[in-house]
Amino acid sequence: MAQFDLQKFKEIETPFFYYDESLLKETLKIIKSESDKHQFHVHYALKANANNRILELVKQAGLGADCVSGNEVLKAVELGFESNNIAFAGVGKSDKEINIGLDYDIFSFNCESLQELIVINELAEKRDKTARVALRINPNVNAKTHHYITTGLEENKFGINPWEFEEVLKVLEECNHIKLVGLHFHIGSQITDLDVFKSLCLRVNEIQEWFISKQILVEHINVGGGFGIDYENVDENPIADFAAFFQLFADFLEVKPSQQVHFELGRAVVAQCGSLISRVLYIKNGQKTNFAILDAGMTELIRPALYQSYHKIENITQAGAQSSEKYDVVGPICESSDCFGKAVVLPLTKRNDLIAIRSAGAYGEVMSSAYNLRDKAIAVYSSDLK
Repeated sequence: MAQFDLQKFKEIETPFFYYDESLLKETLKIIKSESDKHQFHVHYALKANANNRILELVKQAGLGADCVSGNEVLKAVELGFESNNIAFAGVGKSDKEINIGLDYDIFSFNCESLQELIVINELAEKRDKTARVALRINPNVNAKTHHYITTGLEENKFGINPWEFEEVLKVLEECNHIKLVGLHFHIGSQITDLDVFKSLCLRVNEIQEWFISKQILVEHINVGGGFGIDYENVDENPIADFAAFFQLFADFLEVKPSQQVHFELGRAVVAQCGSLISRVLYIKNGQKTNFAILDAGMTELIRPALYQSYHKIENITQAGAQSSEKYDVVGPICESSDCFGKAVVLPLTKRNDLIAIRSAGAYGEVMSSAYNLRDKAIAVYSSDLK
């Protein structure tokens, strides 16, 4: 179990997100050193966690920004990320959002459809600019992950399909305010099987050869993100194996001379540094199960309700206690899906015990809502408790 400052936690109104900045800094240090070995470029996916303190540490570590909305682009610029290190993806960019990217001369629009190419060209012409564009391509590679977070199959809404390539080239010839600079791929999230990334590399090699056969050699290949974490063994594996991850791409991706390789990592950067800290409101004994009812709910961490995802749950007040019981750990929201885990083995749990829901640094705070007119949970940082 991680070391939490129980005495100081007791003084803080729950629920709150707790961030271990030391772990985040160490994670970023390893990402940067392992990617630099291969001259790879890493952009951090703001959608995973857009907390200002988190973003400041990411920026200080030398990562770029991967954005999926105009407001994420604006936040990245506001916090000091260089415009030429900001990539902008998303299947449904509005005109307003595209104009934001144009105004800041961002590194790349990751373009997901033929019509988007035409719209970006029209908007760039009105501003007398040339937009740098990478084609987001659907490689039809199975990420072997939850179907809600698989993005690289033909059935998904994302990306341009190979049968559209000829038409894409015709459109690009007519677009005088677009510069094709890259090919972009992203096949899904929480991928823990490295063979999936090997399959991606082989498919990227095939697709790149098709473009080269048409005398098109792009400046960069963007292989997206999706690298997963160990949600079950949080303390044993707090930092993902980035050395193996980057080495696989170095081994199997056929990079042409002068080409850059870019990544867009989110969850693997920030997930393990964050925990959702909650307080037990009530213990409710049922005929078939016992309920530990918390003051945190799906409004603070929606992943279990949305994806039936697993998060390690710990009673940090009763750490080390010998007796245990099974509980359905649930929140206060008026939805039956407001459940963090069923039949969770915890020390004998009582009202006002503090509960840590681990690996909540990604898609926790950033996806929180005010449903039921809930107050927004605050963020607490390890450095502030010293």
